[in-house]
Amino acid sequence: MQLEHIAIGPGAPLLVIAGPCVIEDEKTTLYIAERLKSMAEGASVSLVFKASYDKANRTSLKSFRGPGLAEGLRILEKVKTECELPVLSDVHQVSELEEAATVLDVLQIPAFLCRQTDLLLAAAGTGRIINVKKGQFQAPWDMVNVVEKLRSTGNRRVLLTERGACFGYNNLVVDFRGIPVMQQTGCPVVFDATHSTQLPGGQGDRSGGQRDMAPILARAAIAAGVDGVFMEVHPDPDRALCDGPNSLPLDGVPALWRQLVAIREAVLPS
Repeated sequence: MQLEHIAIGPGAPLLVIAGPCVIEDEKTTLYIAERLKSMAEGASVSLVFKASYDKANRTSLKSFRGPGLAEGLRILEKVKTECELPVLSDVHQVSELEEAATVLDVLQIPAFLCRQTDLLLAAAGTGRIINVKKGQFQAPWDMVNVVEKLRSTGNRRVLLTERGACFGYNNLVVDFRGIPVMQQTGCPVVFDATHSTQLPGGQGDRSGGQRDMAPILARAAIAAGVDGVFMEVHPDPDRALCDGPNSLPLDGVPALWRQLVAIREAVLPS
């Protein structure tokens, strides 16, 4: 699969999808994007910048959702032009897609919406790359039905992302057998290292998380043969407006990326 100059899949450089959970403001977003671009160049990874213009599935009504479609796309357009990075954001409704596809290089279907047929078909109909988060309630082999829906439009530019499965209340667990299972669809598979450590609703009116576990899971996913990694990062995760407990500190990213690249080189067929 090709995204502008970026090759995605077996034999290609490691794909990294990274950025803050939500667009907090223009200055912070551009700062993170600039730092990540510099880090990616030093680590020999292919970077797609992610940040959500709207987090429509927050735990509480009072939680920060983001700047919304118009303002969020304006900021992501600046990331594209000023930082020269492809951009990704969540889409939640069919009505958003026409406008979102004018800016976004990758349309992401949130895990809770991965079976929403109308949303999947409309997203794929834009011709953009579609990244589908596997629902916490889905078995890996069930994603073949999601892929069939998307490909029915003629769009074969599909990524699947593993982000853990429900394991009792307020907890997720990752079954790494799901990575090769989903790769059997012919789609590159991404591992969401930070959301896999999330404790959904674990703090009552918000989700908790175990960010210290994210590097461990990321390294394991690379060893299992995943094609890319997804991670939410922030300059100060404890003050992030969304998903801070499972976001990684921005300053720690380069060392982790170097580890992931080294593991991938060790396990890939020569």
